[in-house]
Amino acid sequence: MSHTQTIERDSPQFIKRIQYTYNKMHHRPMYLYALFILGLPVYIFTFIFYLFRKKDDTYAKLKKELEDELHGSEYSRQMLEEFKKQIRDKKAFFNETIDEQEINTLARSWTDEQINQEIAQRVDEQLKILGKEKQTYFRFMYHLLGKPLFVYLTLIPGFLMYGLIYIYSNPFVKYIFDRLLMTVFVIMGVIIFVFTVLYISPFDPAANILGETATKEQIAKFNTIHGLDKSYIFQLFDSIKGIFTFNLGLSFEGNEDVAESIMNRFPITMKLAVISLVMAMIIAIPIGIISATMPNSFLDYSFMFIALIGLSIPNFWQGLIFILMFAIKLQWLPATFNPANALSMIMPIIVLGTALTASVARMTRSSMLEIIHEDYMMTAKSKGLSNRQVLWKHAIRNAMIPIITVIGLLFAGMLGGAAVTEKVFNISGIGSYIVDKQFIPDIPSIMAGVVYVAITISLVNVIIDIMYAFFDPRIRSKMKEY
Repeated sequence: MSHTQTIERDSPQFIKRIQYTYNKMHHRPMYLYALFILGLPVYIFTFIFYLFRKKDDTYAKLKKELEDELHGSEYSRQMLEEFKKQIRDKKAFFNETIDEQEINTLARSWTDEQINQEIAQRVDEQLKILGKEKQTYFRFMYHLLGKPLFVYLTLIPGFLMYGLIYIYSNPFVKYIFDRLLMTVFVIMGVIIFVFTVLYISPFDPAANILGETATKEQIAKFNTIHGLDKSYIFQLFDSIKGIFTFNLGLSFEGNEDVAESIMNRFPITMKLAVISLVMAMIIAIPIGIISATMPNSFLDYSFMFIALIGLSIPNFWQGLIFILMFAIKLQWLPATFNPANALSMIMPIIVLGTALTASVARMTRSSMLEIIHEDYMMTAKSKGLSNRQVLWKHAIRNAMIPIITVIGLLFAGMLGGAAVTEKVFNISGIGSYIVDKQFIPDIPSIMAGVVYVAITISLVNVIIDIMYAFFDPRIRSKMKEY
């Protein structure tokens, strides 16, 4: 009987789940290594116990008996002489020098290999007759995980291991965990890339901040204070440690606390981007649906023409026109951003969301048109469903996948490209902060700004992936396969 079929029927359901999931993870080396690292105390204890129990293993006993029987027997000596003869005949045929010591060594290795193969085959046959199986450490551990007492006793030392098994046992939780883990690697890549670019930059922070009149002693002191005299590896390690511990130190210029500066500026940019995104979705998705359901109509042409204009207008030019029109001429809105005045957010939100609204509207129309002409839509109509039911239950849900993709990509672009809009409206956001610090270069400030934007974008992508699973049943079915 296979070890995958030996789950005790009387075991609690969660024990069966642990055992089944462990067996499934055994086929994924990455997870198997992670289990070993996280459950190292449990593995050490069970391995010692396994070595002790292995002495009484039926497989080991049968193998030892056959080894004693075959190695050194008349059968093995005959095989050895046969191999020697074959090697001599081969060398004689090719006129090669015959070295008896070499022949003996080679013939002995062939004999041992042949005998070991025969022993393994005979042991497997006898185990099948006895209804047993070869004992390995994996099978031993697998059987232990099926015993409630073992799980209860190792729950505390193996807490992390059992946590990983639980994550893997739940397809949706595993799906999210995999993407969060991938996000960590992405963030590490961003840190290394950004730091390397700044490190090899031709700009000298000390010279730029202290000025041309700075002496060599002053520049050396500046570099020592800020750790710029250390090697690349040490500076990179300090940057990574600072990012993950939120201890980013002081900026090169102004000696400001970098973490505090980021915390003061990042929420403003995030607030503008989120409100712009919500505005774009509220306006663009209905427009795209209307255009798709009324193709080549006056409304369709009008909406798509306006969307094309929205895509074509540079946001800095649009911002300046808005200031001239609504702030200077009409005096309806303030020209610059003021956190205490909600009206000052209207123009930046519209400017930031215009291109996003246009892109989402066009993508919604394109995706809806493609779905509407699918065969299953015709089938739904033939079953007697009304146009509204077909539209809401089938078309919109299936059309959302590419729309969600575009929204995620454009939102990432909004966070990264908000600097222009922030400069136009004098907003002290993260985008303008990074631009201001770039030409020094103020490495701690730039690293913090870029990396935390990258973290936000990565988390947005995780949310997008989760939404994929919500809208597309094919993704949910694939989750259960792995």
